[in-house]
Amino acid sequence: MDGVDRILAQWNRERPDLDVAPMGLIGRIKRLSLHLSREMDKTFAAHGLNGASFDVLATLRRSGPPYRLSPGDLLATMMITSGTMTHRIDLLEKAGLVKRIHNPDDGRSVIIALTDKGFSIIDAAVTAHVKTQTALTSDLPAKDRAILDELLSKFMGRFEKV
Repeated sequence: MDGVDRILAQWNRERPDLDVAPMGLIGRIKRLSLHLSREMDKTFAAHGLNGASFDVLATLRRSGPPYRLSPGDLLATMMITSGTMTHRIDLLEKAGLVKRIHNPDDGRSVIIALTDKGFSIIDAAVTAHVKTQTALTSDLPAKDRAILDELLSKFMGRFEKV
């Protein structure tokens, strides 16, 4: 029994006319997200990053050589406003992890590029991040992880179309 079970039992007692099963599923997903985020945040902090800076650097790193993207391309991968993206880039640039370079195809715009320092930090952080995620999911047998991943992918497909 977990904390969500207790909440469901209370609602079932107070409102037996409602089917609160969806509340259990969504409540568990939300709570798991919080638990997982807290643990991953510790890993990011060990590398001088937070979730937001990790996301930007990881997006640049996984884009492949030359590890640079337009602000619009970065923005397309994250659910944030352009103002928030500009703020994140400003902070990362100040820390020497990214740099703005003139877009050779359009002199009016810039491209965001990983610096050597940014590349080193994100490579180490991604390695640690994968290790953290492996530890967080290790209690589930591989077969259960695959089933859970497939079910969550189906569920998420309702909200995100690629």
